[in-house]
This record gives sequence, structure tokens and C-alpha cells, in this order.
Amino acid sequence: MPPKLVASDLDGTLLRPDATVSPRTAAAWSRLADLDIESVVVTARPPRWLHALEAVVGRHGTAICANGAFVYDVPSHTVKQAHAIPRDLLLEIAAELRDRFPGVGFLVELATGVHVEPDYPGIDLEWTPNDASDWFPEGTVRAPLDRLDPDAVVGKLLARRGPVDDEPFVRAVARVLGDRATVVQSHHGGPAEIAAAGVTKASGLQRWCDTLDIDAADVWAFGDMPNDLPMLRWAGTSYAMANGHPEVLAAADHVCASNADDGVAQILETL
Repeated sequence: MPPKLVASDLDGTLLRPDATVSPRTAAAWSRLADLDIESVVVTARPPRWLHALEAVVGRHGTAICANGAFVYDVPSHTVKQAHAIPRDLLLEIAAELRDRFPGVGFLVELATGVHVEPDYPGIDLEWTPNDASDWFPEGTVRAPLDRLDPDAVVGKLLARRGPVDDEPFVRAVARVLGDRATVVQSHHGGPAEIAAAGVTKASGLQRWCDTLDIDAADVWAFGDMPNDLPMLRWAGTSYAMANGHPEVLAAADHVCASNADDGVAQILETL
């Protein structure tokens, strides 16, 4: 049976390896609306990294981002829903991780921007604004974490120990935090991405589907990395990209062609 909704990750999935949308994928994605099939992107990207991709977020203009922490209206640059990490818990987590992992630094993805520590590994804070506009938009706060604005709405805390972080580090962070937070890695070599407990791509997608009165059984979902696993397990039909992480390839119902070969489009064209 055709789906009532298609959900897709972006990087490594809907986007090509150069982080652009191919004409074939753009055409297949846009045709879903003509078939009365809803679509939504569900991504680890923070809100500001979606503005250049407005054409693929669907006619509703909404994206589920920061691994489910934010529901973001892309055209108006407005966070419509936030499932944030409480500030006290954030500081408690950071202090504990700093004690357990010497040299760790933190970057905080906010509903309205970024707070980054001066010693966050792998980021050159001397970049010019034009070179660093994605990482450090206007208004970015560069200060120790204890100077975080008390009113800041925190979607994700990124913990990084070096320019490249391995999976054992991310798993170790998850063991330290236990059920106090959700810990994932969204790209190879990426930091530990920490969200509020229970906040995943699955929780964000389920809330979105509830507003549309769509059951999980009627959802097709596409992904490539471990942070996609909750969404793929929740959806009635799941597709792993051929370029996906081994855990994703093992967990999904189906494997489609890689993002370099328009794997999502190849499946959607069957509709």
C-alpha cells in the first residue's frame, strides 16, 4: 500500500554527498504532494542549516530538526515547538562530562542561535564571519557554558573531545548520562549530540503524524545513521541507504540505493 506520509533524513539520505538536492530527487519529493502523500524532513541539522533547503521541506514549510528537539517553520525562520534541555541539567551534564573526559568542549544549539565555548575542539574561532556563517551566525555567543543565557532554549548540547570523535566516545558519553538524556551521533566522526531525555527523531515524527492523524503503519522513513534508528523502527516501512551505517542497514526493512545514486527518489518513483 502507498504511504500516507514519507519522512526522510537529509545528510547522507535525501541530499547528495555534496549536501545538495539532485534534480531527480527534488522532482520525486515534490510530486508526493500531487499524490496526496504528506512529506517531512527529519534531520539532525539545527534550524539555521535549513534555510538553503526551503524547496525540499514541503508546501507546509515545516521541518523536524535538531534530532526532534525543534519543529521549525523554515520560510518564517520560526521555531513552532521546542523540547528543550533544562539549563540546570545541561550544566550538570557538562560538568560531569568535563570531569570524565578531559579536554571535552561544548557547543549548544539554541532555538535562536549558537553558544560555543572558546575551546570547542575542531572549530577555529578566528574565522571571518563570511567563512563561518553556518557555524557562527550573527549573535553567536562565544563563552564558557556557565555564561549561557538563563532564558536560552537548548535543543542540543554537542560534546566534542577532538576534531574527530569516534563511536566509542559517543557510546561512553551515553553510558555516563544514562536515562537523563538522549545521546546520538549523526555523522561519522561527529560529536556526541545530547538532547533531552526521550527526544529523538521518532518522538518528533510521531508528534507531527499525530497532528495529521496518520498512524506509524502508514509512514515510510529513510535514513543512514544511528540517530535515524528510532525513526526507522517507529515507521511502518523503513529504508536504509546503501551508504548507511551497519546498524542502520541491519535494522531497516529494506535497503535502497545510496544517496549518490538518488536512492530515495528511486523508491518514491515507484509511487
